Amino acid sequence: MVITKNLKQKYALISVFDKKNLRYLCSNLSKYNYKFISTGSTGNKIRDMGFKCKDVSKITKYKEMFDGRVKTINPLIYSSLLYERKNEFHKKQFLSLKIPEIDIVIVNLYPFHKYLKRKDINSKIEMIDIGGPSLLRASGKNFRYITPIMDFKDYKKLISNLKKNNGVTDLSFRKKMAFKIYKGTSTYDKIISDWLDENQK
Repeated sequence: MVITKNLKQKYALISVFDKKNLRYLCSNLSKYNYKFISTGSTGNKIRDMGFKCKDVSKITKYKEMFDGRVKTINPLIYSSLLYERKNEFHKKQFLSLKIPEIDIVIVNLYPFHKYLKRKDINSKIEMIDIGGPSLLRASGKNFRYITPIMDFKDYKKLISNLKKNNGVTDLSFRKKMAFKIYKGTSTYDKIISDWLDENQK
């Protein structure tokens, strides 16, 4: 059953290392008129499952660079994430960019902690996520309008909240998810900083 009461075209930016429950997520978001924006392997996986998905590079006009180290770090993406929807000046600036308005950001981070016991320092360095925390923190800052999700265990909560609110999330849920973002990214950074500190001794 396709739900079409909310006619505004909505977008979810999805970029996940752990692709667990991705089909569940996409199939349910589609019911609420969400289109998908993604990067690299996540975008390919979404398309392989039969869903349409726009590459971030199509929006930014920049290809992924440095073996994927630079993908989402671009002013156009952050313009969509950070502009205040009720600020008329912001809105006018945003509309002039002619890019999608992102409503949901779903990102889980490179699992740096799982690489701590490896001897190869390069493999550890490559698991230090830069774009992921930045996307999450930007969308978390703008929780009044954007829903940030970093844990696949929250997918069902997201879909339940969409069902409850006719295809959009409520402020209480967005604020709760933003709390998890800042708590989660600070823990992530602490693990990395502790590792760097140990390697100076």
